[in-house]
Amino acid sequence: MQIRAMTAADLADVADIDATVESDHYLHINREGEGIAVRWIIEPRPLRQARVHRPRMNDDVVFTIRQIINQIEQGIAVVAEHDQQIMAFAAARPDLEAETMRLMDLRVDFDSRREGLGSALLFYIVQEARKLGLRAVTAHVASDNFPAVQLLAKLNFELAGLDTHFKSNHDLVKDSVSLFWYLPLG
Repeated sequence: MQIRAMTAADLADVADIDATVESDHYLHINREGEGIAVRWIIEPRPLRQARVHRPRMNDDVVFTIRQIINQIEQGIAVVAEHDQQIMAFAAARPDLEAETMRLMDLRVDFDSRREGLGSALLFYIVQEARKLGLRAVTAHVASDNFPAVQLLAKLNFELAGLDTHFKSNHDLVKDSVSLFWYLPLG
């Protein structure tokens, strides 16, 4: 396997990565209290029925990746390749004001999971963030994307916050709360 910088020619192959997410668990978020006296309880729970969805690559992310590839914007876009076949992809961009590297997207082909590709790509991004002297790597994941939650936790990312209204006014009821993760690089 080789990790290399993504090129414009790779964009179609990256879009074809089967990024299907299968979750049989989720992080249940329970809010207790009112006003500013609120406490959040977060715990893994099994789903009654496995959730399967195939997230489409966001148009804003595709645009930003093109900007990174063409060196118009600063950032990282890398692929993991085996036998000239793209198996995984990751993109991140620095937030220089906050001194962090924000993970924009990470996709591992469904048939290539559990082989360490996601970990390898995240380690690459962490090393690049360190070279830039940034203080942390951040990621944003939905609470029902349990495989991504497990990956970030395994790599010592800390759960730094949540937003129960990030995608809609009903995220908490839908068990799809936005979670914000943080890996200090100190």
